[in-house]
Amino acid sequence: MGRTHSNAFLQAPHFFDLPYRPVLKAVCARNADRVKGFAENWGYQSVETDWRALIARKDIDVIDIASPNDTHAEIAIAAAKAGKMILCEKPLGRTAEEAKAMVDAVEAAGVPNMVWYNYRRVPAVVLLKKLLDEDRFGRIFHYRSQFLQDWTISQDLPQGGEGLWRLDSSIAGSGVTGDLLAHNIDMALWLNGPIVEVSAMTETFIKERKHNLTGHVEPVKIDDASAFLCRFANGSMALFEATRYARGHKALFTLEINGERASASWDLHDLHRLSYFDHRDESELRGWKSIHITDGDHPYMKNWWVPGLQIGYEHTFIHQVADFVTALGQKQAAAPTFRDGLATDFVTDAVLKSAKTKQWETVPVA
Repeated sequence: MGRTHSNAFLQAPHFFDLPYRPVLKAVCARNADRVKGFAENWGYQSVETDWRALIARKDIDVIDIASPNDTHAEIAIAAAKAGKMILCEKPLGRTAEEAKAMVDAVEAAGVPNMVWYNYRRVPAVVLLKKLLDEDRFGRIFHYRSQFLQDWTISQDLPQGGEGLWRLDSSIAGSGVTGDLLAHNIDMALWLNGPIVEVSAMTETFIKERKHNLTGHVEPVKIDDASAFLCRFANGSMALFEATRYARGHKALFTLEINGERASASWDLHDLHRLSYFDHRDESELRGWKSIHITDGDHPYMKNWWVPGLQIGYEHTFIHQVADFVTALGQKQAAAPTFRDGLATDFVTDAVLKSAKTKQWETVPVA
């Protein structure tokens, strides 16, 4: 994420007309030698090895949190108290309680804030949002979404430490629910509105793993797979599923939405296409359309290449930086804000609670 964010800050003013130009003043990491190399590669002017020193600096306006989940709350709250603008990786907090404290801090300080749910900035998904806002779908009946990976299947994989902290519940907070499903949930809340109740199940397939920091075999407390049913405030039903045990899948993020007049689907593996069906089309020609999102009248695309040429994953982060900086110039908030991130954390907390109680759980309003 450090590379992804750095690239976004550098590239955004090259392709978008922005009121301010990001300046890479300082980068912070715990390993002094490695952070110096990172700074040289990406053009940062200076380095720090303690985030507190970074926040104390008068020449820093924005704190970008791209560190493990257990650090998000402490850094964000301190940055807000120091009057810094804040961008934070997802999930916002390990729990909704942590996220709520972060929301309270940024709102009390009145500082601009944003969560890096970058998939909101895929042009095909933005087009889908536009079609929904234009009421082309009518009443929504169903929403479905998956996020499938396979990288933790080996029982020899340890937990904890650099690179594997996502398998340590004390650092990550949860497993695929907070790491993968958080993306699906944020997207669904944006496209289809609030989720009001959930019924979930989770599974940890490998119960014990060696811990990289202690050297001992310890219980695995994160969820390897998570699935839930839910109802939205608009009355629609939904199915969500995430796992790291789907062999052959590296990052299969999909969604489908079905309404009374139209349906649409999207797949991260083919992110520049939106599949769309409109029942109002002439019957002889009615069918699923594969819309290639590369033309100048598609979201964001006029800022890139000639029609027909595609963009990719890294561009979603560039779009997010561009939207954040543009909103600053307009003195407006750019979504998803920390409060939007809290809404997602309320859902993930309800999912994890439901998996334990084996009952439907109500989702609080953020």
